[in-house]
Amino acid sequence: MHCSARLFYHNLMPAKPLLAPCVSPPNPNPNPNHNPIFRRDFASSSLFLLLFNPGPLRAEIINNNTPSNSICADPAPTKQAFLDISIDGEPMGRIIIGLYGNEVPAGAARFANIVSGAAGVSYRRKEFVKIMPNYVQHGGLRSYGADAEIARKGGSNLAVESLMDEWEKQNEKCGETKNVAKSVSIIVRDPSKPPPKMKLVARNGKLEIDQEQVGMDPNGTEFVIAIKDSPELDESALVVGRVVEGMEVVERIGKVKTVQENSSSPYFRVAKLIGDKRAVVAERGFNRPYSKVLITNCGLIGS
Repeated sequence: MHCSARLFYHNLMPAKPLLAPCVSPPNPNPNPNHNPIFRRDFASSSLFLLLFNPGPLRAEIINNNTPSNSICADPAPTKQAFLDISIDGEPMGRIIIGLYGNEVPAGAARFANIVSGAAGVSYRRKEFVKIMPNYVQHGGLRSYGADAEIARKGGSNLAVESLMDEWEKQNEKCGETKNVAKSVSIIVRDPSKPPPKMKLVARNGKLEIDQEQVGMDPNGTEFVIAIKDSPELDESALVVGRVVEGMEVVERIGKVKTVQENSSSPYFRVAKLIGDKRAVVAERGFNRPYSKVLITNCGLIGS
């Protein structure tokens, strides 16, 4: 019975004995460690330790932020290259790239030789061919036609064997994401390439079994610039440097409208599964920019 009701009832019935005084109900969830003095003293002691003994805490933070090896620690560039960019003929600005000549000498040399024209061919007047949410991709040089012929006559070898060796070593040294934001990488392999198809061909009046390659292997001249961390590139691209200036130009390229990807279509999936060449051609068109994104000039800085 409520306290006020008890008092009212007692006033009406004075002959009955006074009921027990009202008390607050017990706390259903008592705190056995409730001790204001102890809590205040403990807090003061903790504050004292933090203020006057910060050494172990600082050491732990430094250790957590220290990369495990040199290839992941953003090494110092040995050379700088530049790319002047235009979109549909309008100048966008310059991208300056620092190359990791000590960590990946073959990859850095390949990029430097093409940028400078020392390979006999150059990235000048060539386009970016793919724009993804995390990175932009340049088409590089052709493995056939004028580019390949000029490179061959100039004594340049566009094979990817040495680049593949460095890519494998880079993967062994660093288990973390290598294609982080601002990184520049050369594409050295195609992990999504379908297996070769067997076919009959006539040679010298005889039928022979041959392999039909679907698509073409990268020739070690295509490169990508990461706008955001892009772990999906680690299986195909060798990191050779990073953007040191002009990242706003790369981001402007990333905003160019592209051909919509249609890989979720059931027709495309079936064609891709059976190795239909039309699926390969269609896939190459996905994420291509509608605008012409061009390297108008390029070279090495200070040479």
